[in-house]
Amino acid sequence: MNALILAAGYATRLYPLTLNKAKPLLEVGGKPIIEWVFDNLASVPDLEMTYIVTNAKFARDFQNWAKTYEDRYPQMKIKIINDGSTSDEDKLGAIGDINLVLTRENLANDDLLVIAGDNLFEQPLTEFVNTAKKSLATVAVHDVGNLEAMKKYGTVAIDKDGVITNFEEKPKEPKSTLAAVALYYYSREALPLFTTYVAAGNNPDQPGLFLQWLYTRKPVGTFEIKGRWLDIGSKETLDIADKIFAKL
Repeated sequence: MNALILAAGYATRLYPLTLNKAKPLLEVGGKPIIEWVFDNLASVPDLEMTYIVTNAKFARDFQNWAKTYEDRYPQMKIKIINDGSTSDEDKLGAIGDINLVLTRENLANDDLLVIAGDNLFEQPLTEFVNTAKKSLATVAVHDVGNLEAMKKYGTVAIDKDGVITNFEEKPKEPKSTLAAVALYYYSREALPLFTTYVAAGNNPDQPGLFLQWLYTRKPVGTFEIKGRWLDIGSKETLDIADKIFAKL
């Protein structure tokens, strides 16, 4: 299995903090956000290579960080993929980036773990992976407990077996408090569908849009994240994460 960290966005909502620094390289609790993600990944069994897909603006910064991290943890193999974009206007979008890495690195023969580089989890990723390996595709979900807050997340409804029965990205009128988290497992059988999705002219931006398309065609499982989940999308959530992870 390989892993892919999505880190090609420009995080304009966090300007000026992210004007000259990628959001996953901002520090919380004394180290970069992406470092917390990698520390969690270290316990995942059978992980071969972890790819970080980023843009031309920040590719060198991620290269420098990856070299430092690999020097300390040589068991982690990291490769930086530059998607060639230079601004928010010419970005490929998360789904476009996933498809780019799958194609460029010829990853279709192995399962793939996909994680947004600005998401933090307290729960070990091994628990997610061990459950997800039994499925064609699985997404992590978290009960936000607030319908109003769900307007900024992908909203999920599931059956008794945890399989998605309805998915809507950022709904105007949410019908559930179960949010899709940017943590995905795709088996090698599911990966060719990214090319199908992109080739059909579908929106390549938010990763949840692929799930919204996929669940009507194939069974998509879920895994509920029980510990804290933090999606770093604002200065407020960045400050909250800093306080929480400084104690860990």
